[in-house]
Parts: sequence; C-alpha cells; structure tokens
Amino acid sequence: MLLTLLLFWNLAKVQAAETIKPAIQTTGFKAYSTFEDAHYSGSGRCSDCHDGLSTNTGEDISIIRQWSNSMMANASIDPYWQAKVASELKRNPQLSSTINDKCSRCHAPMANDAASKNGDSIQILGSGGFLDPNSPYYQHAQEGVSCTLCHQITDNGTLGTLDGFSGHWQVNTYANIADRPAYGQYSDPVANPMINQVNFTPVGAAHIQNSAFCATCHDLNTPFVDANGNIASTTPDTEFPEQSPYREWAHSAYGDTGATPTSCQQCHMPEVSEAVRISTRPQTLGPRSGFSRHAFFGANTTMLQLLEDNSLAPSSTDLPGYIAQTRSFLQQAASLSLESPLYLNGELDFSVQVNNHSGHKLPSGYPSRRVWLEVQITDGNGNSLFHSGAPNADGSIQGVALDSDSSTYEPHYTEITQADQVQVYEPIMGNTDGQVTHTLLRAAQYLKDNRLLPDGFDKATAPADIAVRGLAATDPDFTAGGDQVRYRLALADLPEVEIQLRLRYQTLSFGHLQDLFNDRDQAEVATFEGQFNSASIRSEILAETTLRVLNDRAFRNGFE
Repeated sequence: MLLTLLLFWNLAKVQAAETIKPAIQTTGFKAYSTFEDAHYSGSGRCSDCHDGLSTNTGEDISIIRQWSNSMMANASIDPYWQAKVASELKRNPQLSSTINDKCSRCHAPMANDAASKNGDSIQILGSGGFLDPNSPYYQHAQEGVSCTLCHQITDNGTLGTLDGFSGHWQVNTYANIADRPAYGQYSDPVANPMINQVNFTPVGAAHIQNSAFCATCHDLNTPFVDANGNIASTTPDTEFPEQSPYREWAHSAYGDTGATPTSCQQCHMPEVSEAVRISTRPQTLGPRSGFSRHAFFGANTTMLQLLEDNSLAPSSTDLPGYIAQTRSFLQQAASLSLESPLYLNGELDFSVQVNNHSGHKLPSGYPSRRVWLEVQITDGNGNSLFHSGAPNADGSIQGVALDSDSSTYEPHYTEITQADQVQVYEPIMGNTDGQVTHTLLRAAQYLKDNRLLPDGFDKATAPADIAVRGLAATDPDFTAGGDQVRYRLALADLPEVEIQLRLRYQTLSFGHLQDLFNDRDQAEVATFEGQFNSASIRSEILAETTLRVLNDRAFRNGFE
C-alpha cells in the first residue's frame, strides 16, 4: 500500500507550485487533500511520509491520521462555527469584513492567509466564499488548521503577547518555495527528503514546543459594538477577551514561572514514552525520543459525534475511537469529593469539593461552555428526595435560569438549600449596557465568570482579562484549584440516604443555543439547529461519586 501511495504521489507531483491545484489522495481510510500553492500544501502530501508510524507495542502514532480526527482538522467544517458566523454577520452586517477576517484567521487559516497574500477578498460563507466548493481556497479551508500552517508559523517576537494573540501569527513568503520552513521540535532534521518531495525545508525551532505558540489562536480578543452598532472598543487591549486559556495558564502553577511548569503541548500532544520513527522516509532514519503525538485532545465530544452522525468530516479516519479517547482525556480534568456529611433531625448537611486538574480555567475556551454540579439524594429504595442540576434530554438543566430565559443567568452559590439552585461554572457575557448577550460582537465584559481556577491561580492578582467576575470573586471557598459548596437540605427523617454527585460538562449551553436559533432564517443556523436537535451527546460526566449517609440518631438522642 505504501509503495502504491508513493508512486501515486510522484505521478501527481506539482510542477508549478504557484498554481493552486486541488486534489484528493486516498489513504486507504478516507481522503486527504493534496492541493499545493506557493504558500501551503494539503495534509495528503505530508501523509506520504508521516503516516504509517507506530510504537514498538503497535500503537498507531501516524501524524495525519491522529490530526484528522481532531477539531483542529475540522475547524472550518464545524457547523456550530458556521452558524455562529452567519448569526454574527446578520446581527452586525456593518462589520462583515472584520467578522470574515477574524473568524477565518484561525478556523480557515490557510485560506485566509493565502487569499490575503494573493490580494483576494476574504469571505467565509455564500457564493465565492471559502466554503464554496468553487472557491480556489476551498481545499485550504476544508483542511482547517493543518500541517503547513502550524509548521510555518515563525517566531517573530510577538508570541505570547497581546500583539501575537487573536490570529496574529505570521507565515512568511519565499521566492523559492523550497525555502519554506517546516519548523519542528528536533534541532537536527534530515532535510533533503522533505525538500525533494514537498518543497519544504525542515528546521529545528524551539518555539514550536512553547505554549506561547498555541496562544496565537487560542487567546482571542474581539472588538465590540454599542447598542447603535458603533465600535466601542478602540484598541486591542480594550477589546473583549473572548477566550484566554494561555493567559489563564500563565497565571497558574503550570505557567513557565509557576511551581509545576507544564506546556500546552505536554497535555494536548502527549509525548510517546519510547523512541520512535517520525517518518517512513528515508528508510535509514533512526528513532527519535520525545516525539509528541498529534492527537490534539480537547473536550468537544458533542461536536465530534455530530460530525460523525452527519458524515461531515471527510478526512477523519476514526472519529468513534477518537471520541472515546477525548472522553477519557476530559475525565482527567476534574475530581469530586464529599466533605463532612451529617444527617440529623431531618436535615442533611454536607459540602462538595470540586477540583480542577487542568492547566487553565474549567471550562476554558469559547464562552458557550459550562460545567455544573448535579446532586441527587435518594432513599434506601432509590426514590429521589432531592435533585439539583438534573439534565434534560434536550440539553437544558432543570432549575437553571439561563435555560428558561436566555437574558438572565444562574448566580454563583456558596450554599444551596433547594433544587432550583444549581452551581454552574460558566462565563456570562454582558454588553455595553450591562445586559446579558450571546452576540459576540456585543460582548464588552463578563457579568459572571466563576469557572474553576487552576492550581496556583491567585484571583486577587489576576489581570482584568482573566479575572473572576460576580459573586465568586468574594467567595472564600472559591480558590486556586477548585471550589467548595455547602448543601443544607430539609429531608424526611429516614434511616439513611444516598448522595450521588456528578460534575457535568457541556460544550454548548442550552440558553446560548436558543439565542442562536433565533436566527434560523439563516441557512447555516437552520442546518445546525436540525443537526443539534438530533445530537446523541449533549453533555459529559467529568467526575462522579456516591456516598451512603446514615441518620445520626445516636448523636441526636444525646441532645434530647
């Protein structure tokens, strides 16, 4: 099979790289793009040498196969992203150029950059847009965040700074396309095979392994408008911090100057524990130590399953397997414990300790995500006596204000006494008038941000962009590494009860989606609404525990 692929590639090799030549290469699983232009190439060209890799124990560590299942590979195929772009364009058409550029810069970066370098318009949706199969940049866009994008980003001195955030990565242009670098983690690459086969020169570069490299897209500030549609943010430092995992990480124990420095790559691209071959060519290439897997594990099982259910990811090779791996990765992010339970005189009193084990806030990323506590009390026969945070089949949460009215939200709690009080860890965006908004370009501030803090995060000294907002800011039990919530519940006086705790995660909160679906007159929104309404995953369980608590009659009788 490998020989067949090599022969196929050599027959199809591009002679004039300046001309865009879309193509598709069959890998034996699904299709990878093999387009090439003066700036970028499709992942199919990389797969010839960087797939077919495995460890000594048989683990498949093929680079393009692993990447193909990730949300990085499917960044532009994501139907929620397409729907949100359509909604933002409808709500603020005067900012269409800003929306098209900002949103494609990180979700369809090769299309954005190639069009910009060629002097062509930057447009995502509609006729002639990047997602139009007739666009010369269609293959660029369909590849999402691909090999020759990341491995060409140069260290221009702005990485990890405000000037380097928000898609301000830099890929240089070269008169001789063979001079295009393929930056990698090893300082002594074997160069000629890559130069000869794909017109890229491998170059060892330390910046490719630094967290600041990831921040170019994963830390994003966005402009915002007032009620009249006028831009109210004047400079990048006054823009809205839409997502800030790098800044959160840098302020934690995991940052470069923290107690336990751990990079983004160490968690999301975990190293292989043994020396392995990182390319099938040349055949004399020896094994390398410290190789990073290209799985890019995240948390979005809902979207991955939606892509699988609707056959939306043509280049993905094993989405079901990747979803299972993603779930396992996600479940390492947090833990639960039940503290000091006391059941006496018909009152159950206990505290729940929630711990964040990730290197940033939990949840982090786009502000549609939330984590919440589900607490259920049952009697000895399994009958429910109390249930806070019960999930509904449609993705809503019983008792949560946002899910019945998207203009409001659930407060942060230090103590919970009734079922319609639910501890939800989430960011809530506010507009310039101090009202809840789900329109990104109206978001000027966070009205609430009680997302769980990572270890070492000092909320008293946190910069404004990553500050705790709302009641959690003054909660003494909401600290670095987690939160503790007290439950005081009036129950029947029974011999015993069972406490069931679950910490749940949701990529797309119900109330946020209901606001989006108001724009179902836009084709992309209507399409996504239909897909989401049929989705088989609405949330994930991060952690759970159960404890039986006996009625403390002996203690009670001592006071009677």
